[in-house]
Amino acid sequence: MSTPNEQAMKECARFEKLKKTDFLDSPSPQMKRTTNISPSNEKAKKVYAEFQEKVKKTIFLDNLSPQVTDAVIRTALGQFGEVLSMEFIPNYTIPYPIPNCALVEMENRKQASSVIAMMNEYPFMMTGMPRPVRALPAKAEMFADRPSPPDRNIKVQWLEPSDPKFRMAQKLKALCKQHTAESLQMVKVQLQEEENLAKQQKEILDLNCKKLDLIYKTQQDGSMGRLARHYGMLLKDE
Repeated sequence: MSTPNEQAMKECARFEKLKKTDFLDSPSPQMKRTTNISPSNEKAKKVYAEFQEKVKKTIFLDNLSPQVTDAVIRTALGQFGEVLSMEFIPNYTIPYPIPNCALVEMENRKQASSVIAMMNEYPFMMTGMPRPVRALPAKAEMFADRPSPPDRNIKVQWLEPSDPKFRMAQKLKALCKQHTAESLQMVKVQLQEEENLAKQQKEILDLNCKKLDLIYKTQQDGSMGRLARHYGMLLKDE
């Protein structure tokens, strides 16, 4: 019967051996069963080809108002063709109230191209109010349920901290964090600019409304007629 120290040494040796093992070079029975169901078969290729065709006839709508619904988009895009499916993309990564975005699948590529060209040239109309909606061709990365490429081969292996690939991975990890922080800061600044612009537009709108109310009141109480007679002007009633 082995002592606790001997068992601990055996476990350490087994762990060191495991770290140096390439999982795909010596797969376990469970991994062998998984490898047999390879995405490189004909069915997987067919599914991926259908997905690529779907991407080509799908458009990405960005900067949508919270009031925009499935029915509103189908009604607006129905004049360009048939909308096969539509899906709103939820915001899971940005901790700010950003505008909504959606993926809309049209019947064919021609209809999708027509929608993109038209929406880039004219503002998207929603119940009579123009919205600065952006329309772009969809990309495969935008689909949460996208299938894996049939020829994709993922290789997993342990890396020691002294390995050059390990240091490169650490640099890539730090770079990803930096890009995420920069992206969040850019979104924050953009939302602040939009809020300031909205306040400025509201002030201008309120000022114009006050001017129109003042003109309307002078017409109703006769002040405009008295001013016209005082300055010798002819005021036409229209």
